[in-house]
Formats: sequence, C-alpha cells, structure tokens
Amino acid sequence: MDFFFLNLIFFPVFLLANGSSADRNNGEYTKKRWEMVENQILSRGIRDSRVIQAMLKVPRHKFVPEDLAHLAYSDSPIPIGKGQTISQPYIVALMTELLQLKEGDKVLEVGTGSGYQTAILAELGCEVYTIEIIDSLLERAKQLLDSLGYQNIHYKVGDGYRGWPEHAPFDAIIVTAAPDHIPQPLIEQLKIGGRMVIPVGDLYQDLILITKTQRGIEMKTVTPVRFVPMIGEAQKTKGH
Repeated sequence: MDFFFLNLIFFPVFLLANGSSADRNNGEYTKKRWEMVENQILSRGIRDSRVIQAMLKVPRHKFVPEDLAHLAYSDSPIPIGKGQTISQPYIVALMTELLQLKEGDKVLEVGTGSGYQTAILAELGCEVYTIEIIDSLLERAKQLLDSLGYQNIHYKVGDGYRGWPEHAPFDAIIVTAAPDHIPQPLIEQLKIGGRMVIPVGDLYQDLILITKTQRGIEMKTVTPVRFVPMIGEAQKTKGH
C-alpha cells in the first residue's frame, strides 16, 4: 500500500482527534465523507489523488436540502428542487478525473445546480466559469460557495447550450445535464488539446468524453448514466 493511501486511511481519525472544534462537531459527517470515498470512489477505481482529496474535503451535506442532509453521502443522486439533482458522488469523481485537470486550468461548467461539482473543480485550483439557467439555484449555490471561501469561481445566469464565448477557449468543459446531442457551441469553445465530458441521450444516456485535437474531435463512450435533461435551447434543437 503506497504512502498516499496510508494517509487516506488515517485522515478521518487525525481530523477528528486534532481538527478544529467545528471539525469535531461535524465528526459524523467527516466519517461519512471518508466512507463515501472509500466505498464509492476508491473501490470503483478512481485514482487521481487531487480529486480524492477534494472529495474528502468538500462538505457535501451543505449542498443538499437540510431535510435530506442525512442522505448527502449516499450512493445516489439527491433532488435539490426545481426538478434538478446533485449527482451521485462517484459520477462527480469520474467526470472530474476524466478531464485530467491541472491547477490554473480554465473550466466551463454547464449547470451549476447545487454547486457541489463547482466546489470540487475550485478545490483543484481551476478557474471555474459556471452557468446555470435557473436563477434561484445559482443564487443559492453562489451564497454557499462564497461562504466556503472560494474566490476562483465566475457565475452566470443563462442557457449553457451556447457556453460562455466571452471567456473561451476553455481547457475543459463539464456538462451536468443531458442534451440529446452534443452542442456545437461547446465544441467550438474547447481549446485544442482540451477535454469535454458530457452526458448525451434522451431515455438512454451515455457519458461521452470528447478530446479536441488538431485533426478534429475524438469521442469515447465511458458508461451509461442518467442525468436530468438539459433545458432551454437544447430542447428547441432536439434531434439536431
């Protein structure tokens, strides 16, 4: 067993014994966060140490409705209102790892939702540009993310189908709602050498990894998934 995973084993115990009073008061959530990473993330093959550390650090229970906080670390998506969900922890980790992010990368997130995926991207030291079509969700996520001290996030209320052209090109793009086709504006806003991860489909969806090269677009189907549908222009252009 390597040094990193030994550290992971002792992380929760150290935090509970030596952390701040706030850590000790939230000891049960800290324990659940460790169990989430051990049983849902590591056991399914996620190995990017920076992604794992971010999943250990970000308090997922703060990103779900208060009456569902006890389910925050379960192996499933959770409704957050307005017909939207916070994604299953493993899917968040998988999508993030697939992007192969480096500190300082400029990342476009289409669908802020609860703000949890946004926080994971920010923990990795990325410059995050996040778009949410439902203004009340964006405001709630922004308030929470601001309270957690993140200063490397830029927010926009709008239809993510068209991306954020003023800040393109992006090193990476992550889409957290499913159109039935890949939006061309997002491909255009991806930097050469950049990667995009997006769920695509209607009744049946696949998680697609797109890499933009000098020769064109390379696509790889990763795994079947189930996301809420992308609303707005994606629905008007359905089937294109």
